[in-house]
Amino acid sequence: MKLLQGLGVALITPFNEDETVDFSSLEKLVNYNIEGGVDYLVVLGTTAESATLKAEEKREIIECIKQTNNHRLPLILGIGGNHTADIIRQLQTTDLEAFSAILSVSPYYNKPSQEGIFQHYKALAKNSPKPIIIYNVPGRTSSNIEATTTLRMANEIENLLGIKEASGNFLQSTDILKNKPQDFILTSGDDEYALPVTLAGGDGVISVLGQALPEKVSQMIRLGLENKVQDAYQIHYQIQSLIRLIFAEGNPTGIKALLALQGIIKTSNTRLPLVKATQQLMDKLSSELKNF
Repeated sequence: MKLLQGLGVALITPFNEDETVDFSSLEKLVNYNIEGGVDYLVVLGTTAESATLKAEEKREIIECIKQTNNHRLPLILGIGGNHTADIIRQLQTTDLEAFSAILSVSPYYNKPSQEGIFQHYKALAKNSPKPIIIYNVPGRTSSNIEATTTLRMANEIENLLGIKEASGNFLQSTDILKNKPQDFILTSGDDEYALPVTLAGGDGVISVLGQALPEKVSQMIRLGLENKVQDAYQIHYQIQSLIRLIFAEGNPTGIKALLALQGIIKTSNTRLPLVKATQQLMDKLSSELKNF
């Protein structure tokens, strides 16, 4: 299986009651996912609440995951932002030896043009010691990477591995899949579109739910890659209620609540401006969890 194919999980950052990083729960989560059959781990992405982590905490989290993983699965590191030169500095000063690729979100807040997005990723790819994975998530960035721009980057920029496509626009994903170079990877960034994108020719998903149900979600993606449509959709329909619930109050609020209910992490704490799940959501998650 090629890199970035199958199920990748966007790991959360567990916190203690005092909101310090809970490293014992993080170790447990990593082992649970490796034993559950995921294909690669995404470190310090959006779901990790990386925006509210200090630089030293990020270094400690990286070290914890590296040691726990112990070379068992490929690791993808999130390094992104809206200051191109600063991202390049991070790429050149961070120890990336343990990582197979860099996941870098499209610049947010600045709202660059399509040409600006192209030049941003061109600069990152040129200056990165590891391959870059484009991350398109307009719901967070207020700026969509259009299919034509993605295809232009895929054809013209070296050192781009592929794209995590989380636009929520299935037609945009299929436009890319239809016209992309063969070695350019497209993985879904939306749990709800994970199977449809895979069946359309995509390479799988970087999942939020997958870290709570690694065996179930990895089985669904493998069945999708094998084009076993009915068997794959049987799992898709089984998990779709949980997908809706974990995003009902934002991410990672919902997935942390689910992982706490499973006993995989000690608390469902988040850092402001995010808040913990309401009791109403906890009750719904607890009820749905009984089906698994």
